Amino acid sequence: MGTAIRITAGGARWFSHQLGGHAKLVTPTRELLAANLPKDAYEFSYRRMLNDIGIEAIRDELARLAAANGDSRLVLLCFDRMNKPENWCHRRMLAAYYLEQTGEAIPELGDNVFEQPWDQGGLF
Repeated sequence: MGTAIRITAGGARWFSHQLGGHAKLVTPTRELLAANLPKDAYEFSYRRMLNDIGIEAIRDELARLAAANGDSRLVLLCFDRMNKPENWCHRRMLAAYYLEQTGEAIPELGDNVFEQPWDQGGLF
């Protein structure tokens, strides 16, 4: 399925799978998290952060993590539950930003990840 990479400021104690690393460049800052912003303001600030970093630096970091793990696929984890329509997370914001910048989609695995077929193509 791919190598699990966290994109969070902290880990989830309940997550028992081995992680292949931490994609720090796409991890929201603790200040952004502490601001407790509504979705639109959070997304604006998160996208500004990503723009400041730049898509090439983000792609390079993700490619280094993939190479370090000997795996061409990464599973980017933020541990938020997306099973309710009103829930949101930066993982989907990152996927939208990445698609806009590169034309490459990052598919969502969903709640029943081990029951769903994996989408073909791409680094992720």
